[in-house]
Amino acid sequence: MFDLASLEKFDSQGMHKVYDIWPKIAKDSYFSNLPQIKDEKCPHIVFAGMGGSGAIGDIFSAILSKTSTHVTVVKGYHLPKTVSSDSVVVVTSISGNTVETISMLKNAIRINSKIIVFSDGGMIRDICLEKNIPHRNIKKHHSPRTSFTSFLYAMLHVLKPIIPIEEKDVLESIKKLEDMSEKINSKKISKENPAIQISGWINNSPVIYYPWGLEPVAIRFKNSLQENSKIQAVTEDVIESCHNGIVTWDKQNNFQPILIRGQDDYEKTKERWEILKEFFEIKKIDYKEIASEEGNILTKIICLIYLLDYASIYLAVKLEIDPTPVNAIEYIKKKLFKKRPTYFKLN
Repeated sequence: MFDLASLEKFDSQGMHKVYDIWPKIAKDSYFSNLPQIKDEKCPHIVFAGMGGSGAIGDIFSAILSKTSTHVTVVKGYHLPKTVSSDSVVVVTSISGNTVETISMLKNAIRINSKIIVFSDGGMIRDICLEKNIPHRNIKKHHSPRTSFTSFLYAMLHVLKPIIPIEEKDVLESIKKLEDMSEKINSKKISKENPAIQISGWINNSPVIYYPWGLEPVAIRFKNSLQENSKIQAVTEDVIESCHNGIVTWDKQNNFQPILIRGQDDYEKTKERWEILKEFFEIKKIDYKEIASEEGNILTKIICLIYLLDYASIYLAVKLEIDPTPVNAIEYIKKKLFKKRPTYFKLN
């Protein structure tokens, strides 16, 4: 167990202070005065982005999974051939300088797709100004990964005409974030804090099991553990893993299973969870269950992300690590930016 002084010592750049106000950031972003896009038929939406920006695309994909809208999430340099001039390409780069995302934006320009871009300035905004492409500037808070709610909720507002999620569901998610904050924020440093309980349990590399609808949570948690806590983690679809990954538990290893469960998982998925737990108990493998809040899909996802992001910060403090620096990422960016003209040349 640690105290607030330890949190402030190791989280010297104040990442936790931004998480303390995530609910306010979410509300302010959703009720911003950013102009919404036009209301039109949209048979295919493409979300293009990397890292935290890409994870936002994963959330929209989950929200739209039970609608007739065709959604594609792309993380890389090139858009697939299925993208056409009828597609809406949503380009997100919190920094505005992500080379892969700029490459996808250039792809979309060449295809003559309908494009909407979100960033906090950067080269992407400059391209949009030059090419007369709709751009929404959203404020970055601390770092790209801590700006998750500002971008997600601003995008929910801007894209509202083509995203079939009711406002009451968005408001429910914000209210649940506020309730969650009362349990996990930095003023609640105690053994009753659920995020601290999770961080206290982790002492090896987690294997994060998830049901299909909560894949964005698992991906985000893996990324947060890697970036904030500086530990390795992997994700496993709970159904798919029963056809392959489960075999690795036949012998002792240095991984820890974490089961991320939805309150209303499909009945066959619930059955699979129970079988998996029984198997772990037979093998004497300690596991951690983390259940979603009750509510709509956005509420489930964003509250789990809030809880688990905070757990990754508390874990960093437990390990006496500053969660903010990402030196390996900066090394790769520095190498890539030596070839900057190749990436940023429009023609």
